[in-house]
Amino acid sequence: MGFDPENQSISSVGQVGDSSSGEINAQKEPLIKENHSPENYSVLAAIPPFLFPALGALLFGYEIGATSCAIMSIKSPTLSGITWYDLSSVDVGILTSGSLYGALIGSIVAFSVADIIGRRKELILAAFFYLVGAIVTVVAPVFSILIIGRVTYGLGIGLTMHAAPMYIAETAPSQIRGRMISLKEFSTVLGMVGGYGIGSLWVTVFSGWRCMYATILPLPVIMGIGMCWLPASPRWLLLRALQRKGNVENLQQAAIRSLRRLRGSAIADSAAEQVNEILAELSFVGEDKEATFGELFRGKCLKALTIAGGLVLFQQITGQPSVLYYAPSILQTAGFSAAADATRISILLGLLKLVMTGVSVIVIDRVGRRPLLLGGVSGMVISLFLLGSYYIFYKSVPAVAVAALLLYVGCYQLSFGPIGWLMISEIFPLKLRGRGISLAVLVNFGANALVTFAFSPLKELLGAGILFCAFGVICVVSLFFIYYIVPETKGLTLEEIEAKCL
Repeated sequence: MGFDPENQSISSVGQVGDSSSGEINAQKEPLIKENHSPENYSVLAAIPPFLFPALGALLFGYEIGATSCAIMSIKSPTLSGITWYDLSSVDVGILTSGSLYGALIGSIVAFSVADIIGRRKELILAAFFYLVGAIVTVVAPVFSILIIGRVTYGLGIGLTMHAAPMYIAETAPSQIRGRMISLKEFSTVLGMVGGYGIGSLWVTVFSGWRCMYATILPLPVIMGIGMCWLPASPRWLLLRALQRKGNVENLQQAAIRSLRRLRGSAIADSAAEQVNEILAELSFVGEDKEATFGELFRGKCLKALTIAGGLVLFQQITGQPSVLYYAPSILQTAGFSAAADATRISILLGLLKLVMTGVSVIVIDRVGRRPLLLGGVSGMVISLFLLGSYYIFYKSVPAVAVAALLLYVGCYQLSFGPIGWLMISEIFPLKLRGRGISLAVLVNFGANALVTFAFSPLKELLGAGILFCAFGVICVVSLFFIYYIVPETKGLTLEEIEAKCL
């Protein structure tokens, strides 16, 4: 299965196809090895392909933390600096979920974007929307313009959460892929902590909500420049070569250069051979055939879509948006009446998320995906029923609410938080990965927007206790889904996952 850099036609991939026709067909002998050799890589070379996409995740997290504080600033008659501060519960729902509507639109736009322009350029586009959205939000003179800014910022979120896990998964060595994608979630949480922290500093300042959003304006610029510097995903380049969407030799050469930059000097002499192996494996699992929309709902991709869609749906409808966006408000009803007190305890929640995400990053490639999901979600069940019981029975003991929130946050960050995004980035076949992840992200943000918007009105209608108990029941259902449907993908390459798990 030799690879000649001087003669790089697709048919040169060993005995994968007929060289006279130039077609690639599945080999009779499986190319997916039972014991895959560890990939050589340089740690320094592996950092930038994670770092700049992770900035997009950090901007998403910052928006969550900052918005939870900005709501209190905007609604203040004396500190908001605006005349339209008297917002109804519906207005608060629209404001809070505004970026999620943009993320929904971004998810729809992303359906084919990543396959046409590539994961790298999609992240550059996301950085542009982040920057424009933040600027519009900062200068918004009226409520409608503020919502436009939030929706525009949300477009960046939708594109980022579609392309970032995909780019990291396709560029990271298989033995640290779980850790790197989980670190993306760590970046989201770090941004959230930063949002809570900076929000708590500005929440008592006149027009402080504008300052909260202005603080992050340099980050989209850095993200955009960084992604312009990084190479395209080598697997995306090889997919285009396999499907004849461009000059084959140029695409393979670009993939070799990309792999050398991504792995560093450790594979300087073997990059061409590794590209050859990836091509052969991709051909073996049928990636050389053009994908159709109908394939999303058949065979391997239907199973992948069920796993990914189920995980991201449960990630949201088990109460996560409500806890994150409304943490300060929940804490105010729990006895921490001052806005500053509530936001400071929100910082504590954010720090706990950061610590528990760090724990997940450390153990995920050793313990595996399923054990962390099952253990973490079980803890979420306990915490949600405890939080519900506080509002129904223990309102005189605010420590119960704080303990329940801390337990919920910690367990979520061991399970759904990082593993949901990890699984959707590795479970789809390559030729349908962009479209499959787009649908999964659409489900994620659709559920997120719905839960975020509905929480405030439903809390008034049903009471917080009933609502959190309902989230607990949904968590129990998710445990059955994880146990019977979700596979273990620890230590497998993306091609092995497609061949063995789907």
